[in-house]
Amino acid sequence: MIFKIYIVEDDAWFAQILSYHLSLNLEYEVTVFHTAKDFLSNLYLEPHLVCMDFGLPDMNGENLLKEVIKYNANIPVVIISGQEDIKVAVKLLKLGAKDYIIKDENTKDVIWKTIINIRENQNLKKEVEVLKEKLESKYAFESTIIGQSEAIKNTFLLVQKAIQSNINVSLTGETGTGKEVFAKAIHYNSSRKKAPFVALNMSAIPKELVESELFGHEKGAFTGAIGAKKGKFEEANGGTLFLDEIAEMDLSLQAKILRVIQEREVTKVGSNLPIKIDIRLITATHKKLSAEVSKGNFREDLFFRIMGLPIELPPLRNRGADIIILAKFFVEEYSKLNKSKPLTIHESAKIKLNAYAYPGNVRELKAVIDLACVMSNGITIEAHDLTFFELGPNNPLNYQQKTLKEYENEIIISYLKRYNLNVVETSEALGVAKSKIYNLLKTGRITV
Repeated sequence: MIFKIYIVEDDAWFAQILSYHLSLNLEYEVTVFHTAKDFLSNLYLEPHLVCMDFGLPDMNGENLLKEVIKYNANIPVVIISGQEDIKVAVKLLKLGAKDYIIKDENTKDVIWKTIINIRENQNLKKEVEVLKEKLESKYAFESTIIGQSEAIKNTFLLVQKAIQSNINVSLTGETGTGKEVFAKAIHYNSSRKKAPFVALNMSAIPKELVESELFGHEKGAFTGAIGAKKGKFEEANGGTLFLDEIAEMDLSLQAKILRVIQEREVTKVGSNLPIKIDIRLITATHKKLSAEVSKGNFREDLFFRIMGLPIELPPLRNRGADIIILAKFFVEEYSKLNKSKPLTIHESAKIKLNAYAYPGNVRELKAVIDLACVMSNGITIEAHDLTFFELGPNNPLNYQQKTLKEYENEIIISYLKRYNLNVVETSEALGVAKSKIYNLLKTGRITV
């Protein structure tokens, strides 16, 4: 990609040296202007970077810098000056100049390095923007929450209300219903989408570390605190903090979180200095929080602070036709990820999928479909390709339970058949050591 550099320099000899030196990089397209007037009349051509002399005959560097910023503040400007004036340099840098370089025998090398740094920062900024766009696209509301059942449509209406406001949200529902997916969909479609989404599972953090995780700590605040650390509240500033399994907090921690929410400020462990925060709080639990309040396990005042807009996610068994819609989606996902031909789901497999109660909900369905894709003939998922990991109390079918090793052996057998008993290709496809496959064949633990 051509990188356009404008040099604005009234000293023709110095301008020629700079132009020659920078043109050694074949990606650089260097254009020289000897007056501010000529330069400004060509600014519409959108250079990628400007190197300009501070002491031009028709305009000083400060005014010219302001003109560039007024036209496009994203164009980086490097000031070159024959005077080492710290006050002037600081003023120009505060106005928006990317660097202030003194004219001497090293100027051309310093400019070379400065341009490399500016380009690296620009590329990094573009990469961050691309990643953010991808992330926002990934969690676009219409492509994230899949389904057409009445149960999920009712949930959609509440999610839309959450997206259009800054109210706290409390998500409830069985394990595996997709609470974090919904939380991300709310965040990445809201006015806070450019700010961080920070998630923390309260049941996964040891009790002695949870305060540090949430509020941060100062260096030396406790044994092992070798440096200062931001907490999740501070990391999420301006964005959304998602606290999963909120019911697992003990009462003393609940009191501290209540204070943070009320005061809108957090104090790190080992510090007395409060830090102002602005977050939207989304909480989730698979428990009935009002019942936890009645039992004395959860503070009533915190309950009302975090309740905000309550959204209950329906279990998969109550979503009817969504089971097959989601199954097809997971099949497509698997095919894209593994760069394989799209699979179809046989009618017998659909009947079997619809008959199961899914105690693990959407998460369990995805696991079932992923395994079925592996076990299939590569064209159609049949009923016998479907294996359910555990039974729900209301499930009418009684499928045999299998161990993890049995599932693993079935997958290896399937791949051996697909690759005509070629152990090397099977090993590479599965990422399993060849010795392991040979050993399973030798001992008779798998047969093909």
